[in-house]
Amino acid sequence: MYDIDKIRKDFPELDIFVNNRPNTFLDTAASALKPWVVIEKMADMMSSKYANVHRGAYTLSEQITFEYEQARDVVRHFVGAESSKEIVFTRNATEAINLVAATWGRQNLRPGDEVLISEAEHHANLVTWQVLRDELGFTLKVFKIGDDGSFIMDEYLKCLNEKTKLVAVTAMSNVLGTIFPIRKITEAAHNAGALVLVDACQYAVHNRMDVGYWGCDFLAFSGHKTYGPTGIGVLYARYNILSEMPPYQLGGEMVKKVTYEHTTFADAPARFEAGTPAIVEAIGLGKAIQYMLGIGLAEIQAHEMELTQYATEALSSVKDLSLVGTAAGKGGVFSFNIKGIHPQDLAYIINKEGVSIRTGHHCAEPLVHRMGYETVARASIGLYSRKEDIDTLVKALEKAKTFF
Repeated sequence: MYDIDKIRKDFPELDIFVNNRPNTFLDTAASALKPWVVIEKMADMMSSKYANVHRGAYTLSEQITFEYEQARDVVRHFVGAESSKEIVFTRNATEAINLVAATWGRQNLRPGDEVLISEAEHHANLVTWQVLRDELGFTLKVFKIGDDGSFIMDEYLKCLNEKTKLVAVTAMSNVLGTIFPIRKITEAAHNAGALVLVDACQYAVHNRMDVGYWGCDFLAFSGHKTYGPTGIGVLYARYNILSEMPPYQLGGEMVKKVTYEHTTFADAPARFEAGTPAIVEAIGLGKAIQYMLGIGLAEIQAHEMELTQYATEALSSVKDLSLVGTAAGKGGVFSFNIKGIHPQDLAYIINKEGVSIRTGHHCAEPLVHRMGYETVARASIGLYSRKEDIDTLVKALEKAKTFF
């Protein structure tokens, strides 16, 4: 049984009051709240177990190095990778995507090649390839999604061809909630001779990932969206690809041998982790993933699927509210507009009721425009969300309408 009351007690921020109202936090898609086990683990590391990793021949360094590498192994299991050598710690998913572009991209993309993305991409998986396109001269193609935000296989296949060298797609849209069929996307891409990069930022917090089943070549996600700290992210890459990629940043830790005349670089993943890493943050991410696994990813998914259906019906009952993105099987992200009320005004008013939502284009400006809007409001759920939060949101929206 999914004990939502017990789970909510694990998140101290849910106990605070916002504008003298209980905290109704519905912005998990931007950054998830942190459970006590993550907070306490990181505090313990910083207060009594801190040292630098990999370098010290003393007890504290050896202990924290073990914890750091154990976190890498937790991530390996979380994504279904074959080896911990396929896991690179980055600052966030954005840096992970930039790492692939700056290394594999510069090494492999040429004029005449094509990179294929969808209309539903976050700026991190759009702007990165635009800038590299301008530098290298390859073609960036964008395949269409449906008016309801759904993935359309025919549109994808229409753009996929022998010139495609990389398909870079989201696993779940941060605006629409649409879940992309990554296994099918990857199979088609590999048949065309292309590699696949998956932006799993939104997906990772809601559903089980398995890079072996998906068959993807690269995958990125951020710690702060998976109930962990900011400043830590993950790049998964198949080791045969990772081992051929040049370094991303240069300095200490990522070298094998240095002379004044020449430098040789360490094997992956150390080659891509120059300098002192985000040690405590990586350990915090490992603890956050263990927390999710302790609840059960299938249990979290079932809870959120039920809540997504409940929220969809509740929001659809609000007069003059338009949901943006209604694809079948979507995840717990609800972008919407209410006729006659600017989303920013709406968010300001319902914040007085203790309700936290997000507004804007959500770092996916072309997608929001494609859906017919300049800006939208967005509510999003997490494993700690409940039906009462949705009810509070709907009541706050109805109250906001009385001001206009």
